Amino acid sequence: MAPYESDDATGAVQDEDLHSGRRKAARYVVPVAVVGVAAATIGLVPALANSGDPDLPKITAQQLIEKIAKSDVQQLSGTVKVSTDLGLPDLGGLESSLASGAARGGGSSADPTSKLTELVSGTHTLRVAADGPDRQKLSLLESGAEYSLIHDGKDVWGYESKSNEVFHGTAADSGREHRAEPPATPKDFADEALKSVDDTTSVTVDGTAQVAGRDAYKLLIKPKQSGTTVGAITIAVDAKTGQPLKFTLTPKSGGAAVLDAGFTQVSFAKPAASTFDFTPPKGAKITEEKPDGKKGTEAPEHAPKPGEDFAKGLGGATVLGKGWTSVATFDTGTKGGLPSGSRGGDLGGFLGSLGDQVSGKFGKGTVFSTRLVNALITDDGKVYAGAVTKDTLVKAANEGK
Repeated sequence: MAPYESDDATGAVQDEDLHSGRRKAARYVVPVAVVGVAAATIGLVPALANSGDPDLPKITAQQLIEKIAKSDVQQLSGTVKVSTDLGLPDLGGLESSLASGAARGGGSSADPTSKLTELVSGTHTLRVAADGPDRQKLSLLESGAEYSLIHDGKDVWGYESKSNEVFHGTAADSGREHRAEPPATPKDFADEALKSVDDTTSVTVDGTAQVAGRDAYKLLIKPKQSGTTVGAITIAVDAKTGQPLKFTLTPKSGGAAVLDAGFTQVSFAKPAASTFDFTPPKGAKITEEKPDGKKGTEAPEHAPKPGEDFAKGLGGATVLGKGWTSVATFDTGTKGGLPSGSRGGDLGGFLGSLGDQVSGKFGKGTVFSTRLVNALITDDGKVYAGAVTKDTLVKAANEGK
């Protein structure tokens, strides 16, 4: 089916409409601090798998955005497939080693802030369920094991079957006001993507698709600016409910999408109440989290989780530029750039080999690149990061200096 007549929705939808829709929507939120800049920048996903283009009434881009904003889905369950291809080097299972190392250091392998960092690479299958804003469940299916995160009223439980470990906190502890929480489901990804809709963005309706057996419209979001690494974003929107079903983020460099998160099966019926029941298994090691976010006295403090210090830095970040070519910058307070020589040993040499040495008015530094995010760490301890090309990043550092 040919794409529908496009509507260049550049700011046509009022912020209050979007926010009211977000407030009403039941959102499955995963409290996880994902490694590095990718967590702060990524919100999206590979090409939609079409199984016949349904014949749906015509709709403009503005109407479709409003349909997403007004979506009031309170109950759902289904299976989500998440594939991430940032082009990161193969670190030989370093992510799992870091998680198990944190557990040995007094943390818990069931703590979602460390466990779910596994989603930053590879392909994963999740089972999700929601019954209003106070009851959600996510299960990460692994080979011979399963990790579950359950929110039931004031309780938040994490359970790692392989280690038989349990993490327990409260909704107040684990709420988004206390943690860095990147998107987890298509609805969350949509909200993040729509925040980027301004006069630097082209938004059109690009035909229809079938996703998880549901008829859907395809919303196409493309940057108008040069200098960004983002090529296009596609959001498949359920034609009946307005619920986003799948996302596609394609980098400007082409090839496979950077991130794919979409339902392969979905139901909008009310999940059984037992879905959200959880009782720690006999013999499980339980780690409690105090209201201030610290572990109980039965366990020593955990080592800083991947992304913790970075998230704090972003909290005081300055944004340079506008729209898709905006760059976040902050000062780490550490002079000398990357550790090297006797100070950095093999780690410093390894990190340096992953980046490109650059120089300019800002001084000297190293640029680390993925297929989406570039980050510049200068020798005087400043960090510049964004979904922009290396040249755009260096230019921002020169002008920021």
